[in-house]
Amino acid sequence: MNPVNPLDDAELLRRTRGLDLESKVRLLTGAALWDLPDEPRLGLRPVVMSDGPQGVRGTGADPDARGLLAPAPSAVGATWDPETAERLGRLFAVEARRKGVDVVLAPLLNLQRTPVAGRHFEYFSEDPLLTAVLAAAVVRGLQGRGVAACPKHFVANDSETDRTRYRSRIDERTLREVYLAPFEQVVAEAGPWSVMAAYSGTDDGVESAPMSEHRRLLRGVLKGELGFDGPVVSDWAATRSTVASAVGGLDLVMPGPDGPWGAALTAAVRAGEVPEELVDDKVLRLLRLARRTGRLGDPWEPGTPPPPLPVRGGEPSEVPPEAPSEEEFALLREIAARGTVLLRDETGLLPLALDGLDGDAGIALIGPNAVDPYLQGGGSAFVPAVRTVSFAEGLRAALPERVRLTTHRGGDSRRRPPFVPAALLTDPDGSGPGVRADHLAADGRRLGGDVRATGDWGGYGDFPPDTHRVVLRTALTLDEPGTHHLEFGCVGRFRVDVDGETVFRGDDDRGVGLVLDSSHNHPRTHGVEVTVDGTGPRRVEVTVDLTVVDADGYGRFVTAHLRLRPPGPSPQEEIAEAVAAARRADVAVVVVGTNEEVESEGWDRTGLELPAPQDELVRRVVAANPRTVVVVNAGAPVLLPWADEVPALLWAWLPGQEAGHALADVLLGRVEPAGRLPWTLPARAEDVPVPDALPVDGTVTYSEGVHIGHRAWDRAGLTPAFPFGHGLGWTTWAYESARATPAARDGAGGFRVTVELANTGPREGRETVQVYLEAPTEGPERPPRTLAGFTTVRAAAGDRVHADVDVPARAFRVWDADRGGWTVPPGRYRLRVGRSSRDLRLSVEVEIGVEAGSEAGVETGAGTGA
Repeated sequence: MNPVNPLDDAELLRRTRGLDLESKVRLLTGAALWDLPDEPRLGLRPVVMSDGPQGVRGTGADPDARGLLAPAPSAVGATWDPETAERLGRLFAVEARRKGVDVVLAPLLNLQRTPVAGRHFEYFSEDPLLTAVLAAAVVRGLQGRGVAACPKHFVANDSETDRTRYRSRIDERTLREVYLAPFEQVVAEAGPWSVMAAYSGTDDGVESAPMSEHRRLLRGVLKGELGFDGPVVSDWAATRSTVASAVGGLDLVMPGPDGPWGAALTAAVRAGEVPEELVDDKVLRLLRLARRTGRLGDPWEPGTPPPPLPVRGGEPSEVPPEAPSEEEFALLREIAARGTVLLRDETGLLPLALDGLDGDAGIALIGPNAVDPYLQGGGSAFVPAVRTVSFAEGLRAALPERVRLTTHRGGDSRRRPPFVPAALLTDPDGSGPGVRADHLAADGRRLGGDVRATGDWGGYGDFPPDTHRVVLRTALTLDEPGTHHLEFGCVGRFRVDVDGETVFRGDDDRGVGLVLDSSHNHPRTHGVEVTVDGTGPRRVEVTVDLTVVDADGYGRFVTAHLRLRPPGPSPQEEIAEAVAAARRADVAVVVVGTNEEVESEGWDRTGLELPAPQDELVRRVVAANPRTVVVVNAGAPVLLPWADEVPALLWAWLPGQEAGHALADVLLGRVEPAGRLPWTLPARAEDVPVPDALPVDGTVTYSEGVHIGHRAWDRAGLTPAFPFGHGLGWTTWAYESARATPAARDGAGGFRVTVELANTGPREGRETVQVYLEAPTEGPERPPRTLAGFTTVRAAAGDRVHADVDVPARAFRVWDADRGGWTVPPGRYRLRVGRSSRDLRLSVEVEIGVEAGSEAGVETGAGTGA
């Protein structure tokens, strides 16, 4: 991970101390939304950042720029494969360099504490070990190609409700063993070059503060104990203080150029409230980041041409191609297919046999998400994709021409109508299609205008700097007889007129708050019904008067959504049509799932049910055709009350741009769905250990302690729909024996568990071997079992293979709050080996001596019962 740039810390510190205080402080706030300041006297070029959990979005400098859209992090979590995660990190680095990005704001190290968390799909797992292993791999992949990772959000930031203000009240042991654990492991094993602090705050029993001001956790733990040497970056517009954040451990305020530091921080230093040595340390950390990403070279005089930059840190690599390649698409397709989880296949329906699909029967592709797939979650993870392959497109491309494929929605699962089609919009001041935007100054003067053929004016900011209002005008021509439902969504201050009558107003002056709670992406809406009597087309005049929103570093914009649901068949009529198609087909493939109204940054879900009418659709299709495959297109858990009624069930996640190709690969047996659940799928909402994370009086209390996810399910003795780690794949496996031997791992001790297993099924397959630790009953209370290690192996049908699973010493330790440190309670520990947290087939016992260094592995009989 060491960069090629020869500049050492002593030289960087010398350069830093050569600057005046104002110049140093200027470097500690972003220059713009994504760029950091330059400083020729230091040899510093601007470092560029970008969002990145599901792809590198870029800086938005080119509004038409598109990029690679990867499967969501929860889909990557389902691979349980660090090698795959590292390959994805390398691909993100290529994409970052293609877009001129130096720092990718990823991966997310927060845990899936509750299944209703709005950003659940952006996290890898409910388990700290699985999260840490995969996140460290992504970091290595990025930084090995000279692009900085920025793991986030430090720390215990697991709710979107009131996310900029609440405090997480969490005891020290829970914090150390669960929520800090992924950050600790990633810092130790991958050395990230930056880390982002959370919007929320933490009350750890010693200090209660917003995360950007939390001195104990930022300076004491992250930088001190864990040895993190890069800059701590604020979440965007999260910093609300000068002295408290500066002494608390924050290093960089984003975005800029404004913020609470600048002149106020300079004055605080001169007043003795902030030591100048702290400012120097912050600049040093930023210079390390610039050095590692190749943005730091020899100093030069301002106004003169800068000298060439040194080689970017990481492995030497070729200049990336200007556009994404087929090889890059193929990797995204592979990850989406391999991460797919086969939850159930009771009749051996999968993979589908093409024999017998001739003639008029074929395949009926059914469901709201079959017609309109949900490929990525909403919010900062969103990436405008260079291409998308729908499920219908992917299947049609993979099937022989002789196989008939029909597509049927079976009812609309979205509450909001789609945007008004361009064909229905007419510019009132011209003869062509579109919506006209007039840009007006505060005194009403027209400064310019724009015409766009779309009903989506979300985040529109293409107007002069002194624009005060943007007035949208258009005419809708509706000719289909019946009732048309118009819906308008706006933010800030606005007024909506329909045929000269005001129907909707707003007066929200929160500014940047409209961005932080994602209102600008999903604004509150108001509906109007318009009837067309059939005697001829009806023209509807629409005016939307919007006051420009000033969102600080996010810029100035307006948002308006013009949506329309025309007359059409009812949900019941659509379901009946889909059921009839399923009855005629040889195979029905039903794709159900979530959508942009359900899974997004900015808010938490209110329940786990699938949006209506999907449960009814599944049951009626299965009743009509016993050869039905149900595919769940969702990033986070949803309730499947019919799960034990369907012949075959796949979980396909939010699969990214190659969704259709990946599903076709799985359905037709070209790629094994080798995914394993990275979280527990509940059968009933009332069984969920943490049903929500809603703040109470501004506080989210982690009362469950260390019992998160599958640990809590085991503790409660409840049976989920499908357990953590579950997945069937294409074949069956026999676990024959296991033994444990002491194995030094980087000098830290631990054990290596060697498992002998055989592929007893008819096809080559990949198996994820999971090892769970059960602690002695004596000593501190611990979860019934914790994930201690895992690995993947492959074997041909009938072959045997052995798997080596490393269980590090840290798997045995607990945090002793009284001593303020880690301890390993002595005693006899049991290592359970199997296919999921509830399918455990072998046992190995190991002894930990009074001194944690005395360890001895004991092999028990093969096939010990679970």
